[in-house]
Amino acid sequence: MTFSPQAAPSVTTEAPAFHIEGATRPGRWLVTCDHATNRVPPEVGGGTLSIAPEDMARHIAWDPGAAGVARALGVALDSPVICSDFSRLVIDPNRGEDDPTLVMRLYDGTIIPGNRHVTEAEIARRKATLYDPYHTALAELAARRPDTVILSIHSFTPCLRGRPPRPWQIGILYSHLDPRLSVPLVNRLRAEPDLCVGDNQPYSGHLPGDAVDRHALLPGRHNTLIELRNDLIADAAGQQAWATRLAPILTEVLASLPE
Repeated sequence: MTFSPQAAPSVTTEAPAFHIEGATRPGRWLVTCDHATNRVPPEVGGGTLSIAPEDMARHIAWDPGAAGVARALGVALDSPVICSDFSRLVIDPNRGEDDPTLVMRLYDGTIIPGNRHVTEAEIARRKATLYDPYHTALAELAARRPDTVILSIHSFTPCLRGRPPRPWQIGILYSHLDPRLSVPLVNRLRAEPDLCVGDNQPYSGHLPGDAVDRHALLPGRHNTLIELRNDLIADAAGQQAWATRLAPILTEVLASLPE
């Protein structure tokens, strides 16, 4: 993974399922990165899902650049950051427990051999050792103060196979159940003359059981999910530049909201 050098952790907690940086930072935000890495733990297929290295480097296995942005935002917002430490293809922490795409067998034209014949027992094992610890740690961080704001950082590919190019540089995703932070954020970003901003694009922001639903919507916390086009955050300089640009905008929009 490539991370911004300016995003060095103040406090780091490590576990096989996640990394936490800045656990004692006092800021109100909790920055999350559900798809931080394409790592396959050694206990899963000996560390491989038997797809080509070029496929493991694609967006199907992780969100390229997202972790670097998340870590740099954590520093800029003086708030903790939690990143997953397993590929979304192993088990997707941004899916509900009963979601049929929790363990993907086919994604954007690529068959995942290591998941093709995955058993219910193996899914349960991955859930117990990876998915559940990540969500437990996220819940504990979110509970550290009563006014926590969930800021979920993702990235998207400029073009899915066989689909037209995506024009947006950044998308703000949110549920219709809680647009309090996201709609003003969309409007503020659209005031930036050089940005093409997606409003619930390139995806819908409401997915029952996903990480935002679980840790923000159900407890009633302010939240937003930012998708950045991954070619714009392919290196540390791009990751830092976007974090530097977004942090004051996020702070401004949050401060404008009624409590």
